[in-house]
Amino acid sequence: MFTLGPLGFAAPWLLVALVALPILWLLLRAVPPAPIRRRFPGVALLLGLKDEEAETDKTPWWLLLLRTIAVGALILGFAGPVLNPEERTAGSGPLLIAVDGGWADARDWPERQAKVEALIAEAGVRGRTVALIRLSDPPDRVAFQTAEAWAGRAAGLQPQAWAPGDFAGWADALPDGAFETVWLSDGLAHDGRDQLLSALRSRGEVRVVENVRPVLALHPAGYAEGKVTVAASRVPAGAAVSVDVIAQGPDPSGVERDLGRVTLTFDAGAERAEAAIDLPPELRNRITRFVLEGARTAGAVSLADDSLKRRKIALIRMGADQETLQLLSPLHYLRQALAPTADLIEGNLTDTLMANPDVVILADVADVSASERAALTEWLEKGGLLLRFAGPVLAASDVSRLEEDPLLPVRLREGGRTVGGAMSWGEPKALAPFPEGSPFFGLVPPADVVVRQQVLAQPDPDLAERTIAALDDGTPLMTRKAVGAGQVVLVHVTANAEWSSLPLSGLFVQMLERLAVSTRPATPGATDLAGQTWVPEVVLDAYGQTSDAGELPGVDGETLARTIAQGPTASIPPGLYAGADRRVALNVIGAGTELKPAVWPSGVPVDRLETNAARPLKGEFLTLATGLLLLDVLAALWLAGRLRGLLRGAATGVVLVLMAATPRGAEAQDATGADDFAIRATSSVVLAHVLTGDPKVDDMAQAGLLGLSDKLWQRTSIEPAMPMGVDIEKDELAFFPFLYWPVVAGAAQPSDAAYAKLNQYLRTGGMILFDTRDADVAGFGGGTTPEGQALQVIASGLDIPPLEPMPPDHVLTRTFYLLQDFPGRHQGGQVWVEASPDAEAQAAEGMPFRNLNDGVTPVVIGGNDWASAWATDDIGVPLVQVGRGYAGEQQREIAYRFGINLIMHVLTGNYKSDQVHVPALLERLGQ
Repeated sequence: MFTLGPLGFAAPWLLVALVALPILWLLLRAVPPAPIRRRFPGVALLLGLKDEEAETDKTPWWLLLLRTIAVGALILGFAGPVLNPEERTAGSGPLLIAVDGGWADARDWPERQAKVEALIAEAGVRGRTVALIRLSDPPDRVAFQTAEAWAGRAAGLQPQAWAPGDFAGWADALPDGAFETVWLSDGLAHDGRDQLLSALRSRGEVRVVENVRPVLALHPAGYAEGKVTVAASRVPAGAAVSVDVIAQGPDPSGVERDLGRVTLTFDAGAERAEAAIDLPPELRNRITRFVLEGARTAGAVSLADDSLKRRKIALIRMGADQETLQLLSPLHYLRQALAPTADLIEGNLTDTLMANPDVVILADVADVSASERAALTEWLEKGGLLLRFAGPVLAASDVSRLEEDPLLPVRLREGGRTVGGAMSWGEPKALAPFPEGSPFFGLVPPADVVVRQQVLAQPDPDLAERTIAALDDGTPLMTRKAVGAGQVVLVHVTANAEWSSLPLSGLFVQMLERLAVSTRPATPGATDLAGQTWVPEVVLDAYGQTSDAGELPGVDGETLARTIAQGPTASIPPGLYAGADRRVALNVIGAGTELKPAVWPSGVPVDRLETNAARPLKGEFLTLATGLLLLDVLAALWLAGRLRGLLRGAATGVVLVLMAATPRGAEAQDATGADDFAIRATSSVVLAHVLTGDPKVDDMAQAGLLGLSDKLWQRTSIEPAMPMGVDIEKDELAFFPFLYWPVVAGAAQPSDAAYAKLNQYLRTGGMILFDTRDADVAGFGGGTTPEGQALQVIASGLDIPPLEPMPPDHVLTRTFYLLQDFPGRHQGGQVWVEASPDAEAQAAEGMPFRNLNDGVTPVVIGGNDWASAWATDDIGVPLVQVGRGYAGEQQREIAYRFGINLIMHVLTGNYKSDQVHVPALLERLGQ
């Protein structure tokens, strides 16, 4: 393919024809030899005259340019132009396509799939074998197959939610022999990649395809100074840019919503950006994930676990702390341990329960009031955690001695190892290792943690199962029992260092965390996760979407902690993992994950993935050439002076089309004005009906004249246009040769101006057919029906000549068809026409109509309801039934023939009447 900048040509040899364009220019400009000039005296008569239609003696330059461009576009079009043609390097032998296939590839996976399919298709054309590997999968033997075998499988390939890892294993899985490699890289540096690259280069040429757009990744959220902190990284660093981080979680109804938003701004050249989101605790505790807006990858999603949920903890003690004895306060060490990770509430028990805390801690509180006990019990049964610490007050009380107190997990002994002189140890006791069923299993008690005094539990049968921590001599140190959906935990020593050194150790904080009292650290360590099996609840896919974990196996704490530090793998995918009392998030990007751009050796060519797609331009060039040639035709017609006539004809055609598209039943001035009305009425023969104001009658009249017009089209040389309705008060009547007037009962009498127009219409050759539509109930003449009476009112102001029943020899009986009767929907009704004058009347001056109207009767009056018999819809189907069976159809046919005779009579005048004189004229000519 020949390329010229971003444009390529599939058939470049056709471009040679462009050389002929200058020759074409000269040929088009060539003119005949100049004629010999001879002076002719008669030319003087033409001096001073102007020829409106002038023709140039040679082709104008702009027309030559137009034609040259058109021919050039044709040549370029047939040459097969392609915009942004893909540069393909000829290759031979096997082709290995390596795709990183990790989370970073998800952002442009469709483009990568298209690239893989294009490589496979090209290899198939060249007869090359192909192997396709996804480096995020566990290494497997690489086998080359035909391109057809890979075509279907490549379409179903999807990225994984973790980064490619075992490059050394893939290097060992490569086959021997030479082959070419195309590596679709995600643009990130991965450990062990150089080893695989060296193995590939030792077997043949390696070409890398990368996306130059930055990769964005979101780190796990943290908590500092009362705010949630988020951070993101990008590779490679570039110009300053801003992205939004959205905190998502369920609302009170369980619908996933955006709970917060913050903008991260990367400075120019910066690889990391940080920001803080200030949210109230109610919203902060609902957050389940953070998402980088617009980045559709698993690395742009950070799942939130229990480490972000700060619990509300109520601290309750009897009495007030003394400022000078702060270290001896029962709450001092609890404040120090919980303040960094929880929201603390202090006050009386009634007020703190109204804040609905997650945990209530009673420090050396023996008993509470009856109302407080009821409220505390109700809160506890709903799922609260009551944590109690012993002390001198509880040891000296008689609470839970004989009977177990509902707010204590065990009964307490009188005497024994109690404060108050009942017992004092000679040597402090250390903590025993935590048993497997304990929530503290996996924690290692420090050797320096000792207990000097404690409150003892009664040796009841269920004491062993309620003990979750003990001393090395087996004495219970912490006991627990369930109350409804909640639980009560008693620490048999004080919350300060008075009875033991436990509050002074780090084990104290870890034990509180295991009890789900405080918030977990953002990145739990091996000691925090050890001793438990963590079961996946939800997992992330490469696009950052969560799904149910299904039957994935659990992971031990040490392995999960190591995976959190190193990143997820195929066997431990990213997601949420649940333990006995907490959930831990395994994200693709950890708090300490550092992204680095891939750097390739100088001998490895790197192509861009996001190159513009090749676009054939043959159709565009040929369309341009066709348009220019059509423009050339118009220009030539314009130069020849013929364009004005074509434009005039086109305008007339448009008017006719608009008239034909006028909807049925349109009123006279439903168009834009009087001019449009006049054009519609005079462009062709138009049958009209008088608008009565009754929509049903007017629609039937319109449909009747439409059916009659169709019959005139089919049977005569008359070609009527669409019928029109006229308002005798407003519209001009002179445009119409015929008016059909359906008379309705109670019709108003026309105005004087309307009568003047009607009388002028009758005297200038117009005809009105009055149809009372009542022949089925009364004959005409008596005026007994409402319609007949309405006709008398209308006719009172009209200049109508004397009428008579239509004689058998009247011209209407033979204008086109020979007729004897004139039925409509009804038959048998009398039809009245202008009376034939006698010899004396013909000489009188009071009978002007026959002379003025060329022998055409100005009015025809009847009641047979002809419009209903003529009426059809737009496709010619009759609308009203006439008679029954064949006789009815015959009646409709006679009605059509009467209508055709009527219109022919109006348009031909006395032509038919004059035929009676033909024999006499022929006889005279013969003499």
